[in-house]
Amino acid sequence: MCSRTLSKNTKRSVFCLFYAHCQYRRLELMSLRKTLPAFGLATRDSNIRSLVLSTRHSNIRSLVLSTRHGYHRSVQALLPTKTNTQEEHVSFSNKISIDFEQTKEAYKSKDTLELLRSLVVFKLCTYDILVDKNKEIMDLSRKLLGQKMFEQFMKMTFYGQFVAGEDHQSIRPVVQKNQAYGVGAVLDYSVEEDLSQEEAERKEMESCMSTSEKESPGADHREKKFIAHRKFGDRREGVTSARTYFYADEVKCDQHMETFLKCIKASGGSSEDGFSAIKMTALGRPQFLLQFSEVLVKWRRFFSFLAAKQGKDGVEVLEQKLDLEQLQTCLAWLGAQGNIQSYFSDGRLHSSGTVDMLDWNSLLDERTKISDLLVVPNLQTGQLEPLLSKFTEEEERQMKRMLQRLDVLAKHAVENGVRLMVDAEQTYFQPAISRLTVEMKRIFNRDKAVVFNTYQCYLKEAFDNVSMDVELSRREGWCFGAKLVRGAYMYQERSRAVEIGYEDPINPDYECTNRMYHRCLDYVLEEIEQNKKANVMVASHNLDTVKHTLRRMNEMGLAPTDKKVYFGQLLGMCDQISFPLAQAGFPVYKYVPYGPVNEVIPYLSRRAQENRGIMKGVQMERDLLWKELVRRLSSGEVFYTPTV
Repeated sequence: MCSRTLSKNTKRSVFCLFYAHCQYRRLELMSLRKTLPAFGLATRDSNIRSLVLSTRHSNIRSLVLSTRHGYHRSVQALLPTKTNTQEEHVSFSNKISIDFEQTKEAYKSKDTLELLRSLVVFKLCTYDILVDKNKEIMDLSRKLLGQKMFEQFMKMTFYGQFVAGEDHQSIRPVVQKNQAYGVGAVLDYSVEEDLSQEEAERKEMESCMSTSEKESPGADHREKKFIAHRKFGDRREGVTSARTYFYADEVKCDQHMETFLKCIKASGGSSEDGFSAIKMTALGRPQFLLQFSEVLVKWRRFFSFLAAKQGKDGVEVLEQKLDLEQLQTCLAWLGAQGNIQSYFSDGRLHSSGTVDMLDWNSLLDERTKISDLLVVPNLQTGQLEPLLSKFTEEEERQMKRMLQRLDVLAKHAVENGVRLMVDAEQTYFQPAISRLTVEMKRIFNRDKAVVFNTYQCYLKEAFDNVSMDVELSRREGWCFGAKLVRGAYMYQERSRAVEIGYEDPINPDYECTNRMYHRCLDYVLEEIEQNKKANVMVASHNLDTVKHTLRRMNEMGLAPTDKKVYFGQLLGMCDQISFPLAQAGFPVYKYVPYGPVNEVIPYLSRRAQENRGIMKGVQMERDLLWKELVRRLSSGEVFYTPTV
């Protein structure tokens, strides 16, 4: 039964329960919280700014490992160790089959008040004026209600729906309850700076321009895609589902790292196999990500140019194999000096006599300093040229610090038994982010997948990126870890490409993105089937994608208990997908945002905007919520309380 078939009197009766049940549930929660022990933060015996920088590097991997005096803090769990709970496991002798419309099972973790809150919030998200003016409305509500009443109102509505609590202590009831029903947590501290557009643009321009660019604009012949543009300096514009960080200084980056460390420790205390999400733009000056991304793209483009010279254009990227002798001849014709055959003569090639993209990329591994990485091949001469005419020692130190912060986070993830999820970002940052994440995987994913990269499947090159990283993991023997998403920056990316004048990196339509997602997913599932060393999180609210995953797992004989395929959804959304999957034995995780009410307003604003797009086109979740409410009314279970 859906909401459209209910009488007005029935709906009125249901909403009256919201107020009748509110005080009862509030007192119950207050009682529960009083019984929970407070938990404190582990004492830190070293300060982030006491970091001693190493100057010895032999390749990219050693750059990531270069922190010689890192943080060796004692680990004190912030959340309780996960206890074994009874789960409904499906015997894999039978095919996996899950009914996502059984509302009693889907919402058994929710009391009636929570169902009502979901309906109210989702309905409000369909009103354009409320969503478009949400910040103004919240500011007005704060003035009218006062700070205390405003926070209470938010916790009863939007904040309570999408955010777990204000700190590590207050999120504990939500995390524990979800775990009791088999759903884990990806902790995500969702506090953002409330900057004006002008301030965000100023910070972006200052942090993305090198000293060389400021002193001599245009002298370095940079590609316009990888140059900061003031019109797109506010990277929050048009983005509804991702946090945005703006560089202030190195101290602020240290503070972000400390926040991520707390999330890692909290995740380690909450379960045996938790996740923690990080963003690279929070950990250093984005100038390095822009410049290194441009270098990587130009190296790849030069390889494609050489492949075309040998008649290998138009084929899959891993099928482009250059004959080594022809490559040497072509480079000599371009005027390049040196013998590339001698470099590849000592067993460096995957296939004798030919060079593929992964072999080609290994040339960058031999650069000895970070500034030495920022060299690009000239298509006319074949010579390597510096990307920047000037590179200061301070810029070198800033880039080292970003790598060292990544190293610290990965080490603490290993120590706490937590997987590290590196979020995807804009395409002008992403090549560098992906490459640095691969370097972390090479170090920390030797025995199991600790570091996961995020692949945005709305990108035209998504399959090439996934297939190359899987192949590299296969050759080098480390465990591949991926989170597959559709993408968060589509409108911003398209607008920027048109305005600045470069090729749109996004697939032409939603169906193309769906096909790309399933293609990437199938490729990783096949890798899991073959060697059991790959891992993938299907981070999607799309029921068709979830069903596609189950169908492919059935065909390949992959069991949920293998714990190689995970599912992820946002807290407060798509419970009708998350909880049935968890009860069938699959590893399922909710992204669990937390932070003070006033400081997560930007996050809540995005959730409202995202839900407007979803809830206008998809009625299933609201229909199922109504169906469960009516079932409880008719069966006398209106005061149902989940058993934890």
